[in-house]
Amino acid sequence: MGILNKHKILETNATLLLIFSFLVVTIGGLVQIVPLFYLENTIEKVEGVRPYTPLELAGRDIYIREGCYVCHSQMIRPMRDEFERYGHYSLAAESMYDHPFQWGSKRTGPDLARVGERYSDEWHVDHLTNPQSVVPESIMPKYGFLSNREIDGRYIGDTMAVHRLIGTPYSDEMMESAVADFKVQADPNGDSDGLLERYGKAAVRNFDGQPQLTEMDALVAYLQVLGTMVDFSTFNPDASR
Repeated sequence: MGILNKHKILETNATLLLIFSFLVVTIGGLVQIVPLFYLENTIEKVEGVRPYTPLELAGRDIYIREGCYVCHSQMIRPMRDEFERYGHYSLAAESMYDHPFQWGSKRTGPDLARVGERYSDEWHVDHLTNPQSVVPESIMPKYGFLSNREIDGRYIGDTMAVHRLIGTPYSDEMMESAVADFKVQADPNGDSDGLLERYGKAAVRNFDGQPQLTEMDALVAYLQVLGTMVDFSTFNPDASR
């Protein structure tokens, strides 16, 4: 009864209730927040995750510019209906170089977190040019104009510099080779050894089938890398911590 009587004092005194509620919330918040200051990184390191190549980065900017994120999310949640349809649930490390991340909050179209290499380049070009030609019920607008917009990557170094400033580990060598890497990734006949050495298993091919380098090349290159960096057949969550 003694404890209940003391508790009654808090319940009947608004000022005391406010003070003690504030103390409880403050202590709880500190318990959650303070440990984070002693961690070098709150994102687990996962083998295979790398910064985007210059061409993929340009494609990502086009993806954002055209508002693709409005209808497509890039986050597979750890629920059965999610991973049975889309694949392994998303890892925080997969978005560690995304500024801003593309998790999204709405799916008018399917989640794209694992879309990379699931379809051919030709399929993506056809889909972007005329979505209804491959998915008749699609309400997605047409993006065929991307095939007519040539790009040369002259400013990609500046974009990479900004990403480097906010934490993306682009090396000096990557920065110096930015324009060359940008062009050679879409040229299967070019010397791509340097690109592959710097970025690992980056896809090197003519993504849109045209002789000129276009925004379509960049966007397809970006779509084709989504979800392909981590080898989930050998992924061990415990080993990545």
